[in-house]
Amino acid sequence: MKLKQKLATRYTRAQLNILALVSLRKSAQKAFRLFITPTKRRKGKLPPIFETGEPLSFRQDGHPVRGHRWQPYSDALRPSAETAPRKVLIAHGFESASRVFEHYIAALLKKGYEVIAFDAPGHGMSGGKRLYISDYVRMLSAIEQSYGPFDSWMAHSLGGLALALSLEDMDIDGDCRLVLVAPAPGIEPAMEEWAAKVELPLPVVREMEEYANKTSGHPLDWYSLRRVIGSVKAAILYVQDEGDQVVPPEAAQLIRKDGHPNIRFLFTTGLGHKKVYKDQAVLDQIVEFL
Repeated sequence: MKLKQKLATRYTRAQLNILALVSLRKSAQKAFRLFITPTKRRKGKLPPIFETGEPLSFRQDGHPVRGHRWQPYSDALRPSAETAPRKVLIAHGFESASRVFEHYIAALLKKGYEVIAFDAPGHGMSGGKRLYISDYVRMLSAIEQSYGPFDSWMAHSLGGLALALSLEDMDIDGDCRLVLVAPAPGIEPAMEEWAAKVELPLPVVREMEEYANKTSGHPLDWYSLRRVIGSVKAAILYVQDEGDQVVPPEAAQLIRKDGHPNIRFLFTTGLGHKKVYKDQAVLDQIVEFL
């Protein structure tokens, strides 16, 4: 951990511990807000391919959610519903943005697919400051309703968990394809890891978990990839690097042991959490699967 990060962590710890002496609830609420607040945001000039996409936007919780749609045809050559190309939705991870998938967008367009990608609240070009998993799920469901139906989806990290949750009750057929790249296994372990790093007292952690439950309407263990993935009826490609330091590969191994017939696993080595989706060989296999 860099010195700046260490100092920030110590400051956060002191703040929350002092506030806990006054009110456990207030300390827990502040801790929860910090947990779901990205510490960095990918902004600035977008890659050139975004200049060719159609800007899209809608509002969620009073903030603009911004994205783009790319079509492999002109308006004059727009196909009928019977001959429309496959439609792919891409979802990014925490502290990331749709811009990191520029190479996937180009490859999918070359294959003749329509591609849609949005920045989640508090990320990229979208508004807001925070993102809890329930917000992400609502966003993806809204995109499906407004710009779908999709028959293919791809997601990385937290986006993978959110996408799986959004598809849980959706009526989709076996021809649909879902790619999960280093998907987050669940919110409960992520929150516990964050609380341990900040060294929150156990009473504050428990209060924080209770606050999260009330805020989203579900207990933390409901936001579990292993729980939900069996309900997703699409053909799934699950990509996981063995040396991922962010998402433990053990989570993928547990799901593989569950024996879901619609899931194919692709394990890599030496790529970690972010390089795994940037690797050309992985990209080629994902695009071929979709």
